[in-house]
Amino acid sequence: MKFKLAALTAFLTMAGTAQAVALKDVKPGFAKNVIFLIPDGSSSTVSTLARAVYNDGESLNIDELASGLVKTYNSDTFIADSAPAGTALATGWKTQDKLIGVKPKAATLKGARVPNAGDELAPAASVLEAAKLNGKAVGIVSTSEVLHATPADFTTHSIHRNNYSVIGEQQVHQNLNVVFGGGKSYLKKDNATEANSKKRTDGEDMLEALKANGYNIVQTLDEMKSLNKDFVWGLFAEKDIPYDLDRDKKTVPSLAEMTEKAIELLSKDEDGFFLMVEGSKVDWAGHANNPIAITSEFMAFDKAVGVALEYAKKNSDTLVVAVTDHGTGGISIGNLATSSNYPELPIDVFTKDMRKAKFTEVLTAEKILANKSAAKALAKDMLGLELTDAELEGIKAAEKTSGIEKVLGKAMSERAHLGWTTNGHTGEDVPLYVYTSNYANQLTGTVNNSDVALYIAKAMNLDLDAATDELFVPGKRIKDMGIDVKIDTTNKFQPVFTLSKGGKKYVFAENKNYYELDGKKVKFNGIVVFNGKDVFIPNAALKDII
Repeated sequence: MKFKLAALTAFLTMAGTAQAVALKDVKPGFAKNVIFLIPDGSSSTVSTLARAVYNDGESLNIDELASGLVKTYNSDTFIADSAPAGTALATGWKTQDKLIGVKPKAATLKGARVPNAGDELAPAASVLEAAKLNGKAVGIVSTSEVLHATPADFTTHSIHRNNYSVIGEQQVHQNLNVVFGGGKSYLKKDNATEANSKKRTDGEDMLEALKANGYNIVQTLDEMKSLNKDFVWGLFAEKDIPYDLDRDKKTVPSLAEMTEKAIELLSKDEDGFFLMVEGSKVDWAGHANNPIAITSEFMAFDKAVGVALEYAKKNSDTLVVAVTDHGTGGISIGNLATSSNYPELPIDVFTKDMRKAKFTEVLTAEKILANKSAAKALAKDMLGLELTDAELEGIKAAEKTSGIEKVLGKAMSERAHLGWTTNGHTGEDVPLYVYTSNYANQLTGTVNNSDVALYIAKAMNLDLDAATDELFVPGKRIKDMGIDVKIDTTNKFQPVFTLSKGGKKYVFAENKNYYELDGKKVKFNGIVVFNGKDVFIPNAALKDII
């Protein structure tokens, strides 16, 4: 009896010490390093299905980190897109659709901060920028193009997520230590004229700018493995990196391999590091309602979580946070066909057909489009699907890969008794995952997405508002310093800002990290941001003028 009582007392003591405290009571500065992982567009259903199909029901790496729920809605609408949802996770500001790293004009929903009058659409510093300002090494990893919404949210500021000229140029001039992902084609010189184009509108070549800035550019797995120092961009695809099941394992790195290398390089910095890792195409598979692609891509993401967790367990000053920005597709285990018999169905009913797939619906569709006469054989060999005559007719009628992909995704979903509610995003709360060596500092409960950024900032002892004030001084405030500010938008794709004081003229260009004085370039920490109305310049540059 005494032994049982002692054991119970010990258990309760441990349980008490394991309880997390409120965000306001979390100890500041407990993390030297932070690894923030985002499985874009995932949901608890995706991880449940991935565990069953690919892990025989055994725990995933991410499972031991589960700590709460996150509310994903925007500042003014209930279902979020990646741009505003990622902005909240990065900056601590819930914002509006299409906005990247800027404050909202409207903040009407519970938990959304309301900007001061005149601060609407002003840039807000991200946890990555604040960490960099504090001397830490910083990096981003994604399986999409690195200019895509989520990596852009942590590194740039734009009033539209598709404005890749602005996003790419800001990333190039941000002095990021490590950038791994796709998107090489979006950095090449172009002269597009449409607004918010993913093509370059300014006629500049960002690949040449990277070289001029001293970056090492690598493009293959072997080149990445051979790296022994940071200040590198790894561009492993012209656009997005292929799905994990479909990629060339010899030349294209996995998300886990990119994560491992990024940690290796960033951890050389004695001041610590911040790394954002996105499993981007979980979301893309959700939009397409492709069960093989979404679950296998989540498994690839979970392997990256395993890499981060292994590092954190060996380095007690490292915090690991994982959370998606929103759900996509509304996938369910069970559909209308299981309405009356769901209690009787064994797990194999849902998993056995999915386990046969060797590739995703996407690559299979591409192969079939190139040889429709082999559709039946290709579907059988690549996906393990025995297509019906009706499904084959649907493929025959399809004119594009997306049409074939739709047939294959629907067929696999029906075989696995999976439901989908939309080809868009969904608005439910999503799981929060946190690992820290001291669970008294673990964020728990149901929190806003913006709280996650505030938690990470507090863990690193960073002040996001102070970082914003330091990095983005608005033109109206610059004028109050006695500096004349002229905004020239003659070339709308390359606005120029001339600051004058004491007879000297300092010429700044949008998205860059330098100004020109008497024909010479002077670099500073930060970038110039223009939101279409006002210019924002880092205090580091203004100190030279004052």
